[in-house]
Amino acid sequence: MNIESALAPGAQPNARVESATAQRWPDVETVFGTRGDAARCWCQWFIDYGDSTANRDTFRQEFERATPPGVVAYRGDEPVGWLRVGPLGVLPRLARTFARPQDGAVTATDENTWVASCFVVRVGHRRQGVATALLRQGIAFARASGAHTLLGRPVDAASLGCRASGAELYTGPLALFLAEGFTEIARASPHRPVVRLSLV
Repeated sequence: MNIESALAPGAQPNARVESATAQRWPDVETVFGTRGDAARCWCQWFIDYGDSTANRDTFRQEFERATPPGVVAYRGDEPVGWLRVGPLGVLPRLARTFARPQDGAVTATDENTWVASCFVVRVGHRRQGVATALLRQGIAFARASGAHTLLGRPVDAASLGCRASGAELYTGPLALFLAEGFTEIARASPHRPVVRLSLV
């Protein structure tokens, strides 16, 4: 599903974003690469984190499900970014943190509550609007899939007192979510707010 058409009128995405179907698995592999945190985690930190091989195999199986596990960004034909977006209940470790009162006491059993949880943007394409394009299309994908609420647990980079590294920003920067209409609903620590966007 190409969801570019869901962008606001006049908005200019910095990347083409597509749903991550099974046919796009090789492109997602390219985004994650062979070195660094992404190539070890394979977007499994909030599910059942193991070694890199097990993580990759588990991640690959997710692409066989009826609903894709996220969206992938391209510049031209080159895959450059990834965002996991899907039901909160699929991510048990993250769901447990959202269930804490200080994190907004969100119930993960509601299949209409989704979360935009993990960004990966390839080196050479960062700070160029790819994450914005991913989140915009992640919102559209969640809404088209029937989600009523979209959550995030980004990093408040401004509160860190120094420039955040790419590794620290894997859940996205707070400013990105606020710019796309999310509202902060809780904060368990100075650097980790919880944000929410109503999709209905």
